[in-house]
Amino acid sequence: MESVFFFFITLQPACRSSSSSPKRIKGHDGRNLQLKFKSKLSLPLFTGGKVEGEQGAAIHVSLIDANTGHVVTGSPESWATLDVVVLEGDFNNEDGDNWTQEEFDSHVVKEREGKRPLLTGDLQVILKEGVGTLGELTFTDNSSWTRSRKFRLGLKVASYSCQGIRIREAKTEAFTVKDHRGELYKKHYPPALNDEVWRLEKIGKDGSFHKKLNQAGIFTVEDFLILVVRDSQRLRNVRIFFLSHHEIF
Repeated sequence: MESVFFFFITLQPACRSSSSSPKRIKGHDGRNLQLKFKSKLSLPLFTGGKVEGEQGAAIHVSLIDANTGHVVTGSPESWATLDVVVLEGDFNNEDGDNWTQEEFDSHVVKEREGKRPLLTGDLQVILKEGVGTLGELTFTDNSSWTRSRKFRLGLKVASYSCQGIRIREAKTEAFTVKDHRGELYKKHYPPALNDEVWRLEKIGKDGSFHKKLNQAGIFTVEDFLILVVRDSQRLRNVRIFFLSHHEIF
């Protein structure tokens, strides 16, 4: 146990954050170290809802050497601790993937005055052989009050990790966070057979088409699909003939 502890405390100072950061990210050994999101987010996002990858999958991240495209393993950097932050949605729209640490930090978004922390949950990720997975994350506020009206998630090496080594931060695509009340009206992709029929595209909840469908005994997606196959004329009779099966999905 003592030998393991000694290894840990001697390893940590070799991987701490640098105070200065040139735009060109290249270590003394020629490596070009970059953090990268490997998963896309499931959108739209709502306050109070879990931040997930597409189709509910976990969100994976990695540390890569951009010179080779390979995941970095077998080095102190591959066990770095990362901070998860929120960025302005318009960060780095014009400059590709070329930024300094200071530019990245200047676009971090904090909570509004008097509000709860903007992002709650597991705000750190520990890489294991260059790969990590985000834990549970939740937005407490929507993005409508920001300059771009959008957010990005960002990843940066924690302040006590990787001294003297520049590792470029990661960012997701820009996205909107809506108030959780909007989730009540969210469409499902793909819709389930037992979903209410208004979960389909172009059918508004409690709108005229929704009401006419209900009056005709069409309450679920399954009811709708059965009529598409068996009795399309009945759909025309409730005046939604312009909604073809392909348009809805």
